[in-house]
Amino acid sequence: MSRSEDAAVDADSVADAVAAFARGEPVLIHDAADREGETDLVYPAGAVSPEAVARMRNDAGGLVCVALSDRVADALELPFMQEVLDHPTAADHDLAYDERSSFSLTVNHRDTFTGITDEDRSLTIQELAAAATDPDPEAFSDAFRSPGHVHLLRAAPNGLSDREGHTELALELADAADLPEAAVVCEMLDDETGAALPPAAARAYADREGLVYVEGASLLERFD
Repeated sequence: MSRSEDAAVDADSVADAVAAFARGEPVLIHDAADREGETDLVYPAGAVSPEAVARMRNDAGGLVCVALSDRVADALELPFMQEVLDHPTAADHDLAYDERSSFSLTVNHRDTFTGITDEDRSLTIQELAAAATDPDPEAFSDAFRSPGHVHLLRAAPNGLSDREGHTELALELADAADLPEAAVVCEMLDDETGAALPPAAARAYADREGLVYVEGASLLERFD
């Protein structure tokens, strides 16, 4: 395949990913071989049904997290967890793949029971999408409790200009699809090795399931 054909395929994959997201469908995003080297199954938060949660835990197997934009996180007064943990484990937090973790609080919606079931996590995630449309810290505190079973991720202030992680990539996709600034990411793991699912296997999964697979580099070229 020529370079021009590669570029056309990349452009098509980005357009397909945006269209899929706008329809409420999941997309597979591989960040980069020289970063985490992981493919995440990514959903618009407002479209996460109990069946979607089941798919993430069965077909992906990683941690189900909700990425929120810096604007929304700031309005909701959500901290970076590393900055508020008063414990020695929070010190000297060097990461091999990035400068800082995106982890913020963990939450359950107050209408859930334990918070871990597919139905409970779906409710929490959908309500987080609703909260992202009109972020109000008092309403957020009234609706959610911490700790919980859904991990919140806070995007870098300048998005992909600051950080090229799945958090930022997923939120750029949501923005392009004109959706709330909340997206769900879940790492795809290999059942045989226990490691990250290789990109070729992630592509094959996407093909089997009729989903869009897109490289982070293609999204960066489009959005950064």
